[in-house]
Amino acid sequence: MSKNPLVLILVALVLLIVVTQGFFTVHQTQKALVLQLGEPLSRVYGPGLHFKIPFIQNVVYFDARVLDYEARSREAFTVDKKAIVLDNYARWKIIDPLQFYRTMRSIPGAQARLDDVVYSQLRALVGAYTLTEVVSSHRAAIMKEVTNKVSDLMHGYGVEVLDVRIKRTDLPPENQRAIFGRMRAERERQAKQYRSEGEEESTRIRSDADRQRAVILAEAARAAQIERGQGDAKAASVYAQAYNKAPQFYAYQRWLDAMRKSLKENSKLVLSNETPLLNQQH
Repeated sequence: MSKNPLVLILVALVLLIVVTQGFFTVHQTQKALVLQLGEPLSRVYGPGLHFKIPFIQNVVYFDARVLDYEARSREAFTVDKKAIVLDNYARWKIIDPLQFYRTMRSIPGAQARLDDVVYSQLRALVGAYTLTEVVSSHRAAIMKEVTNKVSDLMHGYGVEVLDVRIKRTDLPPENQRAIFGRMRAERERQAKQYRSEGEEESTRIRSDADRQRAVILAEAARAAQIERGQGDAKAASVYAQAYNKAPQFYAYQRWLDAMRKSLKENSKLVLSNETPLLNQQH
């Protein structure tokens, strides 16, 4: 009877090991392979609870969802010998975990292989088009063809490539500097042209304004001369009429005007009785 508790403990321990080490769970976003002594079995396990032999078999899990991979930027040459920097990404998924494990082992290994394949196909197809076609008109067709070819090449690794896209297309730094230099020179040329045209228009406007000013001043001077002449003629006529009507009064009035214009404020003048101006008969 003293050995029974020890036996029960051993049995419980064995059962605990079998339960904890013999059963495994696969999440709904995963697939799994069972490795027996390092070799994968042919069965692929889906979501749920499964059993394996403890200590002899172990489980490898794979993500069953669509995975994203962003490639590093690389240069390529178009058919018109223009260098461009391609920044692309790919969307892919594991469709055959057994084949994937045998060929790639892990996701980082698959991404490294995918990077090489995508870049080689992109470089080959970009080399068949001009820079303008790659950037705008034929971009969608290039991406579709690259996706199909890369998917065919990666199918033997248990991988399906769903989409390959170019996120950004840039020029190499030395090309950017040359293009920016040409753009700056073109803008400076246009600026000089606009300044020259502006100065020409400014000179024309000033000349026209000066001409109009001269014409207006000449017309004003002519009108002033006419008015002044007419005023002088009218004054002479008035003087003549006054003289004819009262010559002595007219002479006396002229004498007063002469004195008024000759003598200013606080002026002193000494005249004798014989002075013609004081000897007027009035």
